[in-house]
Amino acid sequence: MTRRLMLVTALLMALSGTLFAGDIATFVNLGFSQDSRIFMFGQYGIEHTASRPFAELYVVDVPENRFVRDGVRRTTFETTVSPGHDGSGALYSLLATNAEQLARHRIDPLKQGRLIYVLINEDSPKSEISFRDFSDGTRYHVRLRQNRRGEGANVSAAFHLLLRVTSSDDRTQEFTVGLPDFYREGVSSYQINQAFLSPDERSLVFVIERITDTATGRSVRYMVETVRFR
Repeated sequence: MTRRLMLVTALLMALSGTLFAGDIATFVNLGFSQDSRIFMFGQYGIEHTASRPFAELYVVDVPENRFVRDGVRRTTFETTVSPGHDGSGALYSLLATNAEQLARHRIDPLKQGRLIYVLINEDSPKSEISFRDFSDGTRYHVRLRQNRRGEGANVSAAFHLLLRVTSSDDRTQEFTVGLPDFYREGVSSYQINQAFLSPDERSLVFVIERITDTATGRSVRYMVETVRFR
């Protein structure tokens, strides 16, 4: 079995059993490169209106906080899924046809970093969060700043994060993460879903919910913002 096929097989096994229906996508951490500089993630789900499965793949340059060249792949399948399906098959198919990306960037699905914050489903949206890494005592304080303009079909929203990192010896660093003036069409608001450290623990990855509210319900897609702080 080739390395490429082994990587895809491992990813498919990791994804099996994850169930989430509707137009709220499921985020999937697909791993980092050996040097922790490249991160790959995916998302999948079912379009609410047409019941069609969709999937997206993203490859991110972590220190630069931007996609690598040709690092975005998306597809929506014309087939209509039956009740009980979660759309994960769309991601399986997209991974299978883009296995060269994993090999080219040397993505290891077993190198997923270390989770240090996650939003609990029952929690109300927060514009400010604080959490601590108990392994080394580092404290993180994050403020989510967002602006919205327009309404309905003409809505758009921009956001950025104000991050303060305080080490165990009380040294403090501050960062602005994201693009404060970049308005995304159709987006109503944003929310921090989770945060995790890269495998080398030099970078922090924030998973952001990109929320669109329409007359037919809520749509959620995911994006990431990254920052190297060590």
